[in-house]
Amino acid sequence: MRPVMLGWRHDPHFIYRIYRRGAMTVLVVGAGATGGYFGAELHRAGRDVTFLVRPARAAQLRERGLRIVGAGQTTAMDPELVTAQGIAATWDVVLLTVKATALEPAIADFTPAVGPDTAIIPILNGMSHLDILNARFGESRVLGGVAVIATQLDSAGDIAQLAPGASLDIGRQDGRTTDRLARVGRELDVPGFDLTVRDDIVAAMWQKWVFIATVGATTCLMRAPIGDIVAVPGGRDLGPAILAEAAAASEAAGYPVPPQQLAGIESAVTAEGSTLTSSLSRDAVENRHTEVEAVLGDLARRAAALGVKTPLLDLATMQLRVHETELNAR
Repeated sequence: MRPVMLGWRHDPHFIYRIYRRGAMTVLVVGAGATGGYFGAELHRAGRDVTFLVRPARAAQLRERGLRIVGAGQTTAMDPELVTAQGIAATWDVVLLTVKATALEPAIADFTPAVGPDTAIIPILNGMSHLDILNARFGESRVLGGVAVIATQLDSAGDIAQLAPGASLDIGRQDGRTTDRLARVGRELDVPGFDLTVRDDIVAAMWQKWVFIATVGATTCLMRAPIGDIVAVPGGRDLGPAILAEAAAASEAAGYPVPPQQLAGIESAVTAEGSTLTSSLSRDAVENRHTEVEAVLGDLARRAAALGVKTPLLDLATMQLRVHETELNAR
C-alpha cells in the first residue's frame, strides 16, 4: 500500500502523510466536474486516490492543481495522476465519472487497472452503460451508482460548485449486501458528501433517469429554463406531459416511481420563475455534443419495446439528433 501525499501546499488542514493499514485504493476515471469533486473530497479525507486522466488534463492539473471554487472559497490540492499508458497495477475501486459519449474510450483506458476483485462504480446518466460494463467485466464487479451534485467545469479547468451539498448512492445490481460492498461503502464514506449503500440501486437509477429525462426533454424542446416555459400559455402542461411518458416507461420496465417523487418532479418542472435547466439543453445551446442517446434515445427505445408510446420524448430525441448531425457536419 502506497502512502497518500496530501496537497499540503494548498490545503492547510492536511500537512502530513497518512498511512492507513488495509485501506483500499481508488481510481477515479476522469477529473471533470463530477469525478474531480468526489475524488477531491476522498483525497481530502486521506483516501488513497489516483485520477486517470488524458495527457492534456494531466498537464493542466499539474500546473494549477485540482481546484474546487464556489461560495467565495477555493480548495486546491495536488492530486496523484496517471494516464492510460502509465497504468502498471490494479485498483480496488474504479469510480467511473465520464460522460456517456466517452464511455467506450474510458473503458479501453481503465481496463488494465481492473483486477479480479475490483469494484467498478459508474456514475453516468441513463442505464445503457450498465449493459456495456456488465458485458465487459461481469455484473458482479459492476455496482450501480447515483450521484446528486451541482458542479461544472469552468473555462480555467476548475470545478465550480453551483450549490452546496452532494450525495453518492451505490449498491449491487442484484440488491445483495456483501462484506465487499460494505467495505467499499466504508472507504467512500467521507465528510465531503453523503454516501448511502442501497439494496435498490437499480430502482434509484431509474428514478433519477425519469427526472433528468423529463427536465432534459422539456428544456431542450423549448431551449429555455423551466420558469420561462411555464410563463407562457400552455407551458405549464409540457413538463408534466413528458413526466407521464418517462414514468410510464419506468413502470413498464418494473421500476415504478414512488408518488411522492413523482410529485416532486412535477413541482420542479412547473415552478414559476425557476432557473432550472439541464446539461442537455446547456450543451445544445452552446453548440456542444450532448448525451441525447443515453438520456433520451435509450429511454424512448426501451419504452417502445415495452409498448409505451412517448411522442414528446421522441420529438426531443429527434431534435437533439438533428443537432448532433449538424455538429458532425461542421
